[in-house]
Amino acid sequence: MGLNRKFTTIFSLLGSLLLILGIIILLPIVLVFFYQEGSLLYKSFLIPALISLSLGVILIQVSQGEKRLDLTTSMVVCGLGWILSSAIGALPFQISLNKSFIDAYFEAVSGFTTTGITLFQGLENMPKSIIFWRSLIQWLGGLGIITFFLVVTFRSEGGVWQLFTAESHKISTSRPVPNVLKTIKILWMIYIGFTVLEILLLILFQVSVYDAVIHSLTTLSTGGFSNYDSSIGHFQQIGHPFYKVIEYIIIFFMILGGVNFLVHFKVLTGNIKEMFTNVELKHFWGIIIGSVSLILLGRIMVNGGLELAQLESDFRTTLFQVVSVITTTGYGTQSIGSAFFPAVAKQLFLFLMLVGGCVGSTSGGLKVIRIAILNKLFTREIKKIYLPKRAVLPVKLNKKIINDEEIMKIGALFFGWLALILIGGGVTALFSDLSAFQSISGMFSAVGNIGPFYFSVAKMASLSPVIKLTYILGMLAGRLEILPIFILFTKQAWK
Repeated sequence: MGLNRKFTTIFSLLGSLLLILGIIILLPIVLVFFYQEGSLLYKSFLIPALISLSLGVILIQVSQGEKRLDLTTSMVVCGLGWILSSAIGALPFQISLNKSFIDAYFEAVSGFTTTGITLFQGLENMPKSIIFWRSLIQWLGGLGIITFFLVVTFRSEGGVWQLFTAESHKISTSRPVPNVLKTIKILWMIYIGFTVLEILLLILFQVSVYDAVIHSLTTLSTGGFSNYDSSIGHFQQIGHPFYKVIEYIIIFFMILGGVNFLVHFKVLTGNIKEMFTNVELKHFWGIIIGSVSLILLGRIMVNGGLELAQLESDFRTTLFQVVSVITTTGYGTQSIGSAFFPAVAKQLFLFLMLVGGCVGSTSGGLKVIRIAILNKLFTREIKKIYLPKRAVLPVKLNKKIINDEEIMKIGALFFGWLALILIGGGVTALFSDLSAFQSISGMFSAVGNIGPFYFSVAKMASLSPVIKLTYILGMLAGRLEILPIFILFTKQAWK
């Protein structure tokens, strides 16, 4: 008896995805050769590549290449695709660094989902090929593994929209062109172009080619994996002559990563005013400006006054961290738990983790547009109290009415987000000696795909496997906006 159509479609698409991943895993071998890192590093990439390619061929042969998609099947493919890709992507870490599979898998999931939580220390001493792989998977995960897969393999519209929707389950938005496949290709061209531009700018200001590539791959993807334990603060620590410029460059490109790429398309094609008239972007700028102002005010109150000599430094450090958190990049020049940030900042960072960047960006979080809609919904409910019952009060955004179905989806997603954070925080508290604030911050970071938290990397690495598995689920659910992961646990989805 043959496989039913649902399974042949799932196997066919996953097989194709694994074939592409198997080829991509071979790329870091160039660095192994260039830096003469030895036979173990060759094996670290060759073995996973062979596993991925072999498994891909088997799945395609079993399925006979059939692809018949509906939304449920697309979500199953999406969820399994991210889980399998992370499992294969973990093998180079396990083989080369002698890590347990769960730690290696945690790092790979954190990379692909662009979360940026790391269990690794001593990054400066790790093989350059491994650090490059760690950054590359973040870059691939930025716009999405499935979208990259669609660009490489699909030649027609069939099934593209279903897969694109499953991975990027966003509120309805416009497209630069009617053709979905062409839209995805345009987004990738912009993404690649911005990445190359950042590499060139960093090299211009005396950052080594290797460092420029590593940090550019993980800035536009808003992933935040650095090749230094001290993150971007490394450049100031070593007394780099242009460390201030480097920080401002990275701030700029983190913002680009946190903005809807369709807005980038409009701006690049001449519609400059979109950067300031788009409702979501107005909220985005407002949150950044308000957060920076509130944190600086907090510092002034704590320090008992304003030190003009420190004004630029305080502003730059505060702006960097606010942008890093709201775009869910997770880079740091100061730890978010350091004494530099007053208590109000530590609370504010949790809020920014929840909000995240704009819809259609590489950022995680609930997304600014959804917060804006929830705010308008709250305002409408207040108006209903004092206005006549016959008053019609639709929720509008960008002069368009948001239908009730979309509002219900946002409410359900918001509930799911908070439920995951509370459950994960509870699991962390039960299976560790972390404080309540520290425990909840870890799951905020995981679900929001942000990276920083209020305890040390060493402590994160020492946590129970139960907590790590909970965070892995949180990272995947946060990146895929919950539904594709939880559909895997629904019996009806497999029928």
